[in-house]
Amino acid sequence: MFERSVFINCPFDEHYAPILQAIAFTVTFLGFRPRLAPQNGDNALNRLGRIDDIIRTSKYGIHDLSRNRANVKGEFARMNMPFELGIDYGCKTFGSEPLCSKCILVLEERRYDYQKCLSDIAGWDIEAHSNDYQIAIRKVRGWLVRQADAPPKGATLIESRYAVFQQWYWSRETAAGASEDDIRQYPTVDVVDAMQQWMDLGQPD
Repeated sequence: MFERSVFINCPFDEHYAPILQAIAFTVTFLGFRPRLAPQNGDNALNRLGRIDDIIRTSKYGIHDLSRNRANVKGEFARMNMPFELGIDYGCKTFGSEPLCSKCILVLEERRYDYQKCLSDIAGWDIEAHSNDYQIAIRKVRGWLVRQADAPPKGATLIESRYAVFQQWYWSRETAAGASEDDIRQYPTVDVVDAMQQWMDLGQPD
């Protein structure tokens, strides 16, 4: 599990959902397992305990810092993502095998935004997605090919198969009696689970 698991540390709000789902699909399509905190349903663990468990059992980590800026006056910036990045980095830096073999990708919305909130990671290869799911696919695909020896399938192919998956998923849920509003409100983890089901079925149209 460790060698093929990818911890995805990112916002779970509805505005970020298209990027999160595209990232998770890219990870799944290239033969890896996306891991998100809500997937671990062990009620004996608090949220941080679930995150610790996922980080400890995932060789790869994708951390999006694009929510570190407050959008309106009086709103607090989101600190969960950099905090979880710190846990992952600590495992890589101070952990024994296999933790010291972990690989980390940091994403942001606009290039160099991270320098205003987390300058300690200056010098890392930070990738910007411009809040565009297609760019996010390309960034994650390139990183997995370079760092995880993922099959070098083209980003255009991944995008086209993602569109096929979305059509299949919506058709399946509609046939099961769900309305469009129902489907939009389904937890992202349900969509991510459906991605693996689609792969296991042979990527049906």
